[in-house]
Amino acid sequence: MDASIDVTKGPLKSPQVRLVANSMRHDIIRMLEASGSGHPGGSLSAADMMSTLFFGGVLDYNRKDPDDHTHDRFFLSKGHAAPVLYATFHQLGWLNDEDMGTLRQLGSKLQGHPDNHACPGLEICSGSLGQGLSVGCGAALGMRMDAVRQGKQPYRVYVLCGDGEMQEGSNWEALMFAAHHGLDNLTMLLDLNNLQIDGHVTDICSLGDVPGKLGAFGWNVQVVDGHDVDAVKDALVKAGDVKGCPQAIVCCTVKGKGVSFMEDRQEWHGKAPNHEQAAIAIAELDAERVRLEEEVENG
Repeated sequence: MDASIDVTKGPLKSPQVRLVANSMRHDIIRMLEASGSGHPGGSLSAADMMSTLFFGGVLDYNRKDPDDHTHDRFFLSKGHAAPVLYATFHQLGWLNDEDMGTLRQLGSKLQGHPDNHACPGLEICSGSLGQGLSVGCGAALGMRMDAVRQGKQPYRVYVLCGDGEMQEGSNWEALMFAAHHGLDNLTMLLDLNNLQIDGHVTDICSLGDVPGKLGAFGWNVQVVDGHDVDAVKDALVKAGDVKGCPQAIVCCTVKGKGVSFMEDRQEWHGKAPNHEQAAIAIAELDAERVRLEEEVENG
């Protein structure tokens, strides 16, 4: 947890969002070092998106009660990136320091893929790729139906998907379903880092023109730098204003972002750092943290 910033008090400014993302990357490395297994690449690439969504004033939720589900909902479809979600919950105080050393241990709250029966704050179990967006569609439709009956605006649903999992046909069925039903309270964040466990997505099974395809399926599409927290927030705010169709934010990212020897390297999709590698990674993140703290101090 970042002791210098209280994330429970309300929306953070952009410099603070960046600093919290740095703290989340620290947590990710420490978790994976302790577990000896896991997925650093896609967890690190999503840290800026997650920090922006949860702490930048976009997601409407009860920051002090992980069991309060009367709010916007977030589903992590690419469940192998569970460490970034656990790091988010650690910032909120939903998980403590002791929990963070138990990733992938038997009986831990922090299973290798999210288990909503074990960890507070989780909406669904996930990790079998290609399912989270479909769950998000059902939740968004159900929330809209409830809102109509209650005469109010529906809560929103956010789903984080990976580009590798977009090779799953079930996602494209979900895309059609969402557009057909005009689910304008559904936003998909797509982590487009062009790497999956076997190599580059463009080599394994290219997705082609991702924004064009999503648009052809009836979605409103924005393309942003997934590490620019201001751009991500602007896109999320704009998505909330569009009516009549679901929203896709294609976030162009670097797998392993923040740790130089992991960046854009396929082998770090599903390999944990050893003690020496973790020390190098933490040193790099610490150096970046000094810069980010100065940025926060200067306003």
